[in-house]
Amino acid sequence: MIRVINALLAIIGGVGGALLLFWILNKLTEMLPSKWEERLKPWAFIGPAVAAIALFLIYPAIRTIVLSFANSTSTAWVGLENYTDLLGSSDFRITLGNTLLWIAVVPAVTVVIGLGVATLADRLSGQGEKLSKSAIFLPLAISGVGAATIWRFIYEARPAGEPQIGLQNAVWTALGFDPVAWLTVDTLRFNSFLLMVVVIWGQVGFSMVLLSAAVKGVPVDTLEAARIDGANERQIFFRVTVPQIWGTVITVFITVLITVLKAFDIVFVMTNGNFNTDIIAVRFFNELFRNGDNGRAAAIVVMLMIAVLPVVAYQVRHFRAEEAAR
Repeated sequence: MIRVINALLAIIGGVGGALLLFWILNKLTEMLPSKWEERLKPWAFIGPAVAAIALFLIYPAIRTIVLSFANSTSTAWVGLENYTDLLGSSDFRITLGNTLLWIAVVPAVTVVIGLGVATLADRLSGQGEKLSKSAIFLPLAISGVGAATIWRFIYEARPAGEPQIGLQNAVWTALGFDPVAWLTVDTLRFNSFLLMVVVIWGQVGFSMVLLSAAVKGVPVDTLEAARIDGANERQIFFRVTVPQIWGTVITVFITVLITVLKAFDIVFVMTNGNFNTDIIAVRFFNELFRNGDNGRAAAIVVMLMIAVLPVVAYQVRHFRAEEAAR
């Protein structure tokens, strides 16, 4: 009960404090001459947001870049040593390889499945469409840790002869095979693909919702014109529907790509990066909190920022191009 009261007080205090701050800033600008009021009032309202971004985003980013050139305790400069040590480490190269594999597989598969599900669900009518979309969207409401826990039980393996509580091994042993510790099978990165399944399972609902809205927005006239011209349903989908929703497809792809670059909880909970499943966010956590190496952890974050920036820049350019086209 105390926690609920504290949460309510924090919410009320936060919202009330923000309202009070903007009220004071508004009153102060109204006291100025009208010419200066018009100039300063926009800055008075966006100033707190700019200050918050500078304090909680820009400053930490600059500080992280500085620390990436320091030693493990941030007491002496070591130049590029953290970067060269990481890139020269076979373990870190495996981490980078796994991250690139996630980037290559998860966004593409998520978009393809989401588009397929959106197209098929839209062919249903009434309650059927609503129920199917709700069921597919439901995993997105589950936290990453919760999803990882669920799928860890699915992949759970018990010794042969014991009851298998993991769904996958229950089916596998029912077919006459011995139980397999799925998350330890690193041949051809098989266990990494099993972890990707969890992320895809959680992101398909997001992909489906956006792509379904885009598909519904395709003008019926263009579809009917294609049918009159003799195009079959497959040709209509790939040559009429997909080109008209391509902007949404790109947006969903980039959004999922950024999610993959930041992926942490699924791998951390299910394998903690063991059995050659490590990815860059998990490696950062282990370097900082388990190895206590501030320099290497900061260098990993800087490399992650460098990888994310081109993607974000492309997305911003894509949004601007869409706005200009309208």
